[in-house]
Amino acid sequence: MKSKLAITCLVIGTLLGPVISTAEDTDADRTHPKAFVKDSAITVVIKSKLAAENIKTLAQIQVDTDSNGDVWLSGFARSQEDADTAVRIARETEHVKSVTSEIKIKKDD
Repeated sequence: MKSKLAITCLVIGTLLGPVISTAEDTDADRTHPKAFVKDSAITVVIKSKLAAENIKTLAQIQVDTDSNGDVWLSGFARSQEDADTAVRIARETEHVKSVTSEIKIKKDD
C-alpha cells in the first residue's frame, strides 16, 4: 500500500514539476494562465500530501490558494491533531507563503 502511494506521489510530482517551474512568482494578474496554473499546482500538491497521510477526515478538507502563495484550509476534521496535521502539511509545501485554517472539528461522521 505504501509503495502504491509513493508511486502515485512520484507521478504527480513528475507531472507538476514542469508546471510549477514555468509559473513565475511575479504573476499579479489572476486572469493570466501562468498565475492560475501556479495556484492550482500548489493546491494539487497540498491535496496529494493530505491524501498520502491516509487519514479519512483529511479528504473533507478543502484547499484554496491565491497567486501570492497564501493557502486557506476549510472543512472538517475528526480531531485537532488531524487539523494540525493538515496545517503542517500546507506550511511545509514549497511556494506556500502563509496558511489560514478555518477547519472545524467534527467528531461524528
